Amino acid sequence: MRKRQQMQVHQEAAASVLHARHGMGDGSGNAPGNACCFCWCCCCSCSCLTVRGEDETIQRSTCDRRTDGASNGEESPKPTLEDARSWTASFEKVMKSAAGRGCFRQFLRTEFSEENMMFWLACEELKKETNKTVVEEKVRQIYEDFISILSPKEVSLDSRVRDVINRNMLEPTSHTFDDAQQQIYTLMQRDSYPRYINSAAYTDLLKSLEEPAPPPPPPPPPKP
Repeated sequence: MRKRQQMQVHQEAAASVLHARHGMGDGSGNAPGNACCFCWCCCCSCSCLTVRGEDETIQRSTCDRRTDGASNGEESPKPTLEDARSWTASFEKVMKSAAGRGCFRQFLRTEFSEENMMFWLACEELKKETNKTVVEEKVRQIYEDFISILSPKEVSLDSRVRDVINRNMLEPTSHTFDDAQQQIYTLMQRDSYPRYINSAAYTDLLKSLEEPAPPPPPPPPPKP
């Protein structure tokens, strides 16, 4: 029952955002026939979300692969021992290191909260974008992937931040999710980071980096 009520609330919020963005239609009180196609969330039961052409389906699947591969699948180099030890100093040290983010993300995966890092990384990629059309597409994709209550990768945000997002969706920019990104950063810092530093995963990582490198192979015997 609670989930149904939450869905109803977000459906109403999404409807109000859409109404404000596209006006009152043709003046007769009826919404434009194609207004739903600009809906920024997947909370509604609009028929246009289920009746799609094959071309759009192919484009969407391509976009999904691009988002998962580029925004959330950054390469994770192996850390040095010095780098890994520095992560105990602060969460900022972890997040500023590509290797740190990779190792921490693996830990989040074991706690079934990897979506927090995925969302943070997607927001970082969004802030680098300057093309307005691409920004709007990325904003829509991030909303559907991490903000919609229907998404399996929905991140945990309070009602205040969700209200901010709904307002920002009226005019999407590369900073639409700044408040949400900061809240998820703080959540990881206060909740997951202390557990990671005290986890067996982190201890095992340090041990593996402390082990001396194997000696180089002996030189080949001289030719007679």
